[in-house]
Amino acid sequence: MNKKPEEKKWHVIYTKSKWEKKVDELLMQSGFESWCPVKMEERRWTDRKKIIYTPLFRSYVFVKASKEDYTKILSTIGVVNFLYFEKKPAIIRDNEIVEIRKYLGLSTNTLIEIIDMSNLSAQTKVEINQGLFMGRRGEVIKANKNTVFVKIESLNMLMIVEFKANDLTPI
Repeated sequence: MNKKPEEKKWHVIYTKSKWEKKVDELLMQSGFESWCPVKMEERRWTDRKKIIYTPLFRSYVFVKASKEDYTKILSTIGVVNFLYFEKKPAIIRDNEIVEIRKYLGLSTNTLIEIIDMSNLSAQTKVEINQGLFMGRRGEVIKANKNTVFVKIESLNMLMIVEFKANDLTPI
């Protein structure tokens, strides 16, 4: 009896420091679908300024894989391990990958930083009623400057996104 191959899902892998883009490239060369989301940053020196692309999630790369692929992925130079959440490999839903990709393509929202959720407590809950995240719920960490945190549940992390006050409805 032939065993049906397991469906490939998006996993999060932890990389050596500053190896995110290189690991992404090596995984793609090995035939994997991988993605290292990057953000544009302006770096200033005394004599010049330059636009550079830095990883959105430090030391994390997304890879679409099945359990059979784990050994090959872990043997890739620069890969430390898979990220685990509640003692299981962290799996990212396809729609979350799509949302992050859409978000990075928009210029109307401002991504500020990524924050680990483990040390934060819940505060005011809001529903977003405009834009890409319309219908989604989040928790406001700061009430000033209309900043709302949108949780990416499978990563236990947040994206901080600025919204206009009329884009949010308290729940």
